[in-house]
Amino acid sequence: MNKNLQWKVVGIIAIGIVALWSIWPPFTVKDKEGNVVQKGKINLGLDLQGGMHVVLRVDTEKLSPEAKKDALERAVEIIRNRIDQFGVSEMAIQKQGKDRIIVQLPGVTERERALEIIGKTAHLEFKLVSDNPEDLKKALNNEPVEGYEVKYLERERAGREPVLVAKDASLTGEYIVNAKTEFSSRGFGEPYVSLTLNPKGADIFANLTAANVGKRLAIVLDGTVQSAPVIREAIPSGQAQISGTFTVDEANDLSVVLRAGALPAPVIVEEERTVGPLLGADSIRSGLRATIIGALLVFLFMAAYYRLAGMVANLMLILNLSLILACLAMFKGTLTLPGIAGLILTIGMAVDANVLIYERMREELKLGKSLRAAIPAGFHRASSAIMDSNLTTIVAAALIFKFGTGPIRGFAVTLTIGLIANLFTAVTCSRVIFEFLCDQFDLSKLRMMQFFRETHIDFIGKRKICYTLSAIVIIIGLSAFFMRGEKNFGVDFSGGTLQQYMFEKPVKVDSIRSALKEVGLGGASIQQYGNPKEVIIRTPQDVSRKLKDIFNEKFQDNKFDLMRVETVGPAVGKNLRQNAATSLLLAIAGIMIYVMFRFNMKYAIAGVVALFHDVLIAVGALALTQRQFDLTIVAALLTIAGYSINDTIVIYDRIRENLRLVKKGTFADVVNLSVNQTFSRTILTSAVTLLVVVALLLFGGEVLNDFAFCLFVGFISGVYSTIYIASPLVITWHKKHLSKH
Repeated sequence: MNKNLQWKVVGIIAIGIVALWSIWPPFTVKDKEGNVVQKGKINLGLDLQGGMHVVLRVDTEKLSPEAKKDALERAVEIIRNRIDQFGVSEMAIQKQGKDRIIVQLPGVTERERALEIIGKTAHLEFKLVSDNPEDLKKALNNEPVEGYEVKYLERERAGREPVLVAKDASLTGEYIVNAKTEFSSRGFGEPYVSLTLNPKGADIFANLTAANVGKRLAIVLDGTVQSAPVIREAIPSGQAQISGTFTVDEANDLSVVLRAGALPAPVIVEEERTVGPLLGADSIRSGLRATIIGALLVFLFMAAYYRLAGMVANLMLILNLSLILACLAMFKGTLTLPGIAGLILTIGMAVDANVLIYERMREELKLGKSLRAAIPAGFHRASSAIMDSNLTTIVAAALIFKFGTGPIRGFAVTLTIGLIANLFTAVTCSRVIFEFLCDQFDLSKLRMMQFFRETHIDFIGKRKICYTLSAIVIIIGLSAFFMRGEKNFGVDFSGGTLQQYMFEKPVKVDSIRSALKEVGLGGASIQQYGNPKEVIIRTPQDVSRKLKDIFNEKFQDNKFDLMRVETVGPAVGKNLRQNAATSLLLAIAGIMIYVMFRFNMKYAIAGVVALFHDVLIAVGALALTQRQFDLTIVAALLTIAGYSINDTIVIYDRIRENLRLVKKGTFADVVNLSVNQTFSRTILTSAVTLLVVVALLLFGGEVLNDFAFCLFVGFISGVYSTIYIASPLVITWHKKHLSKH
């Protein structure tokens, strides 16, 4: 009995138990009222659980050089204090670059209220009002009145009242130590904001009111007059109040921002992504359903096709996924929709590694070796291709993480963890399990199905036809892409605002367009989304409040919910587009350098050409089906690139091996032989991975539909390009190289 082997098995089991313990319970469960029933260990991205993601720019242009230095840090601290008092749990706030702040608010449903609290400068001023009617007339006629300016006070009954206020403030909000909501004892108990000043502020306020009894004092917040009461007497108590036509929530929110303090400079919302709780819950449901269905299909196929070996592969796949989720839980990572893309590619790579090993073991068994001898030989001969394909994709993922933006970086993190786990589970753990079965249970045979016997197809001979066919398909797709122009890009890359609404009853696009025309939004892009009750509206600016008002008026008998809002400034959209393109190109460059290092330049160029082929096919398919490009689609394209090169490297590895073993025939014969030898593996791994993708396409819901469609097209193209593009190009390059010598 091999004690060393037994300890290895115990170690693998222990790792699995620790991983499962680390992720259980995986997800947070809430009741109908939104209260947390069970706290999960895996953080879900806002695109899955709902909430707000806001990117703010601190406008420091008008600040002095001394004030600019710490403006960003002060703004971060003030916004953090505001959000803490607002009562948002698990919020995240961080600096980005020199003048930007990222704010994430999980579970927030009151979007407009949250934006008001985050973005209000809250610069409070007390200014004296001129009681000279002649000066007011002059100012209204645009005649200058020294030291004063006209502002307007909004009155509920009397309308807008012009008031002539001093340009210089007599007192500012920097002296406030507390602000709270109170209710008037007169009338209907209207809410107002009660202010408490520090001792210095109280002295200033007492002197100000004592010297100006009978005059009006305007209370100005962010340049807007909130109230302008008459000073009846000196106020030595250091107490002041802001009254107006406030609701209770408005008074509470104003109290929050005044307590937290004024921002050092105005902040501008450059990017906002809000996912409502209904859409977030639907994304989780659809994603879990699709993942479970896809995983079951993979497990069933592997168990049916490879029998006992397939069951071992399934156990390793479960361990692999458990390790990924455990790492996310332990290091406080976040699972997002692009992260799911990383999981899918990991599943594909894990299945591919097992299929490579099993097909190599099958070859060794055919040579007459015993199972005990075939196991180490199969693992040894497959390990080179597994290592190359996984490391190539890790290089790409590292570059994506370095130069990509938020969602794409989530894809890179999940993928990298998955690939490292895959090297451990497929190469190390699987071998230990097989050796343990042979040692402890005297396993001497492995029964496996075989759909594809030894093939002798002349794949290479059809390369010119395939080149022509590929060129035609790519040209058609790219023509559609360029003809659509800016319509190809969602708000991520073009800027503007996307709003998704779900109505209680079916609603017609024409009815919505007619309603929008009445408020000057007839040019908005409107489309049905998923079903007749849901619509997506795209506009150049954020007009959600205007849409809410017009929908309440025009569709009184048809209730609606705002499911999602995405707002991206034009400059940010352009920057995101450039970052996405840079990430993709750098990932491809990294792949090319690694392949060149492991093989040579002709292999690297041929592999990258095939990779570009698959990406362009997917881009063309998206354009032809009028789907829009966003950050999630970029994650899908990166997944396609990783999977495509993985397929290609497996054939390259076999070509390199056969060049040492096969002494007869031309280089083209060796390449064709290698493609035939790996044909079964190419079809099997692609088919199994497509089971997961098809599950996402059919059961993943509308949010994942474009992503899954892109993967579906790209993976099918990847099988074709591996056989008919990458391998033949190596021959073409080889012939040109020989002709020069």
